[in-house]
Amino acid sequence: MSIIYVLIPIAMLFVLIAVGVFFWAVRSEQFDDLNRQGSSILFDEDKPNKAAKAHGDNPSNKDSKAESQ
Repeated sequence: MSIIYVLIPIAMLFVLIAVGVFFWAVRSEQFDDLNRQGSSILFDEDKPNKAAKAHGDNPSNKDSKAESQ
C-alpha cells in the first residue's frame, strides 16, 4: 500500500510533462500545416535527378556537348 504514495506523484509528474510538451508543440506551430509535410515527399522538384546526372541526360550537358562539336 505504501507504493501508491510513490506511484501517484510519478504519474502526476508524467501527466504534467505530457501536457507541457503538448502546449509547447501548439505554441511552436507544430500542428499548423499537416498536409504540406506529408505531400512534400511526393513532389520533390527542388533537387536534381541523380539518374539524369549519371546518364548525362541533363539539358545543360547537352548544350555544352553541342557547342563543343
